Amino acid sequence: MNKLKEIVILSGKGGTGKTTVASSLAAMMKDILIADADVDAANMHILLKPEIIKEEDFTGKSIAIIDNDICTSCDICRNLCRFDAIDVVNDEYVVDEISCDGCTLCEVACPVDAIRMEEQIVGKWFLSKTDYGEFVYAELNPGAENSGNLVTMVKHQSKRLAERKGVDKILIDGPPGIGCPVTSSLSGAFLSILVTEPTLSGMSDLERILKLTKHFNVITGIVINRFDINLENSKKIEDFAKEHDIEVFAKIPHSHCILDEITNRDIPVFNCNELKTEIEKIILKINQYIEEKNES
Repeated sequence: MNKLKEIVILSGKGGTGKTTVASSLAAMMKDILIADADVDAANMHILLKPEIIKEEDFTGKSIAIIDNDICTSCDICRNLCRFDAIDVVNDEYVVDEISCDGCTLCEVACPVDAIRMEEQIVGKWFLSKTDYGEFVYAELNPGAENSGNLVTMVKHQSKRLAERKGVDKILIDGPPGIGCPVTSSLSGAFLSILVTEPTLSGMSDLERILKLTKHFNVITGIVINRFDINLENSKKIEDFAKEHDIEVFAKIPHSHCILDEITNRDIPVFNCNELKTEIEKIILKINQYIEEKNES
C-alpha cells in the first residue's frame, strides 16, 4: 500500500467556506478516511450525520485540589502561586480552575500534603461511520485548553483507523487561523488546501497561513470561495498565487443554492452543480499530486 497521505483543508480565518469545501470533498472522494480537526468549533458532523461507534473522554492539564480537612492554613501555597489561582473563601483554601496552570509547585511545597493534582476532562473524541467513510472528530469543552493536543489525538486515531482499514488517504477539515491547533493539523501533512475569499481580511489571512504551510514544507493549493463577489480582489489572489508558484485549484461562485443546502444541514455538492464542478477540479488536482508523489 502507498504511504498514508493527509490532505488538510485550512483557512486563514473562520467563515470562508472551509467546511463546505471539506464536506463536499468527503462526499465525492473515494477510499478515504475523514477527520474534523477543528476541535474548538467542530461542525463537519452536522453535515456528515455520522453514526457514533465509539466515544472517549479527553483529559487536559491537571489542576490543584486542596483538602481543607488536612490544610493547616499556613498560606505557603497562596504566597507561592504566581498565577494567583489560590484564594481563601469562607476560611477555606480554594483553587480557581481557570487560573491554575497545573505547575504542581503548590503540591510540592505543601508541608502537610493537603494538595493533589487532578487531571481534568476537557473534551471528547469520537469514532464514527458515515455514508462516505469512517469519520473521526472531537469536541473541546467551552473555554477548555489543549486544543492542539486534541487535534493530535484526532490525527493519531485517524491514522490508526486508516491503517486498519487499508485506506491511504485522510481528508482533514482543519481549524482556522495560524495558531497551535493549525500547526498540529499541518504536522506530517502531504497537501494543504487553503480556502480564502476575495475580501481584504481574507487576502491578509491567506498570506499569513501560506507562510505556515511553507514552513512545514507542505504542498499547497488555493480555493477562492465566492470569487465573484469581488472580481478585482479575486484577480489579486490569482496574481499572488502565481507570484508564489501556487496553483489555484478552484473558484467557487457565490450561490444561494449552496447557502440553502447548508442551512438545511445538507452537503451542497449533490444539488448545486456550480459547486460540484469546482469540487471535481479540486479532486483532479489532489489525484494529480498523489500520482506524481507515488511515481517519484
